[in-house]
Amino acid sequence: MRIGLAQINPTVGDLAGNSQRILAAYRALVSDGAELVLFPELAVCGYPPRDLLFKRRFVADVEQATRELAAQIGEVPAVIGYTEANATAHGRTAFNAAAFCHRGRIAASARKILLPTYDVFDEARYFEPGLHPTIVEFGGLRIGLTICEDIWAQQQVLTRRLYELDPVKWLSEEKVDLLLNVSASPWYNVKNNARLNIVSDAAKACRCPTVYCNSIGGNDELLFDGRSVACAADGSTIAGLAAFREDLRVVEVGPSSSGHSPLASPLHPTYRQPELADIYDALVLGVRDYAHKSGFKKALLGLSGGIDSALVAVIAAEALGAGNVMGVSLPSVISSQHSKDDARILAQNLGIAYHTLTIADTVAAAEHTLQPLFAGRPRDAAEENIQARARGLLLMALSNKFGSLLLTTGNKSELAVGYCTLYGDMCGGLAVISDVFKMQVYALARWINSDLASRAGRGEIIPRHTIDKAPSAELRPDQTDQDSLPPYDVLDAILKGYIEDGLGRRDLIAAGFDAAVVHDVARKVDLNEYKRKQAAPGLKITPLAFGVGRRIPIVQKYVS
Repeated sequence: MRIGLAQINPTVGDLAGNSQRILAAYRALVSDGAELVLFPELAVCGYPPRDLLFKRRFVADVEQATRELAAQIGEVPAVIGYTEANATAHGRTAFNAAAFCHRGRIAASARKILLPTYDVFDEARYFEPGLHPTIVEFGGLRIGLTICEDIWAQQQVLTRRLYELDPVKWLSEEKVDLLLNVSASPWYNVKNNARLNIVSDAAKACRCPTVYCNSIGGNDELLFDGRSVACAADGSTIAGLAAFREDLRVVEVGPSSSGHSPLASPLHPTYRQPELADIYDALVLGVRDYAHKSGFKKALLGLSGGIDSALVAVIAAEALGAGNVMGVSLPSVISSQHSKDDARILAQNLGIAYHTLTIADTVAAAEHTLQPLFAGRPRDAAEENIQARARGLLLMALSNKFGSLLLTTGNKSELAVGYCTLYGDMCGGLAVISDVFKMQVYALARWINSDLASRAGRGEIIPRHTIDKAPSAELRPDQTDQDSLPPYDVLDAILKGYIEDGLGRRDLIAAGFDAAVVHDVARKVDLNEYKRKQAAPGLKITPLAFGVGRRIPIVQKYVS
């Protein structure tokens, strides 16, 4: 059978726009010879809809939009993710479902059985679970319909299996001829190998071809990479679609009933691309979708001449176009000339607008106003932070005046230990690299200047001095980050263990890290939870990002 994979980019809540996208993809794939078309999970309403599901009309409106879509579906069926109302008097009010649309109606509806409640997922808050998988008959085949997590029953979280039920095992016992999975699986770095193994294992368990259609796009903090895939009954990969972009592909699984010649279905070049290319593409997609889906056409950011703002500027220019990005240098009386030069050269290399606004007068005015209360006290972080807050004030004014999205430039290492200023450099609408550790920032910058620049036929993009110089917030003369932080390679390793791997202080010390450094870093992470709760939403690229998937109390006394 020829399966049309419609790897599309829905927008949460845009029922009309998503429906148009679904119909356009359906017609294109049918024209290309598809005998059945597969769409992502909750394609009609976008994933995740979260508390939109509690709005009184939402589920009914999604159902109506799906019925209207089904009316446009002809002899070639389409499997479309949607929300189905729970008509019983008990349980949650909706099912996460997939409509099997055929000949103008919803001929069958499959309900998601396994509802994830870990990491960024909270589906048990919204959906009633289905009781068993759905099998439909079409084209002489028994087709098993599953939704995302339904094929992940064997995975482990914190070394424990989460589910007793196993929809894939049930379908294997029912001897289905084809297994389909509609999915909206959020991406994080290196997840694709695990996902491919899951699909391959499902194919081998059911001893039949398995086709998996994943969503792409950025929805708030979550990024979806697509990479839809088809596997043969022996688990081998038949086809793999593009990463981080829409892709429509007809793939052949088993004998075709149409009489067409066999299809060649190679992996898209981006399906297995290097790690840094994945991270870069993810961040570009995240900025583009966050801006465009929110109604922004332009963005601005502060350009300090440092590596973090340089990386964000490159991503923004790629995502929105250089003509839609403004870089602003905001030097203080202690800003170095090389920082100002590096910021200007970067802007020239990218072709973005560039302006300089000095903050000396703004800082002096604030200090003059505070002088009666600060008199007799030594200068400390209070005065240093006035610089950051003066910059935030001016950047927010520009954002308001020009209707541009302000991008913050802090990385995960800084945000983890509170090396950032509330209402200062944390001002903004999107924290682009807040899930990117500092050493990854360096790696991405070098990759941009080598691989990316070479493919674009360009020279150096980020000034080499920006990469080579010691990192500094330049809040006082001759300051460097390592005045108060351990070297970033050490810091990042400790942070990864403490934040992402759930290790305690004793675990990290036993692993060989210096005890004093571990205690200092862990203390800073714990003390600065309040800052992170007030930060702009950030794009998630790791298994555990600050934000929706991490729920540490602000007020707590536990010391691991």
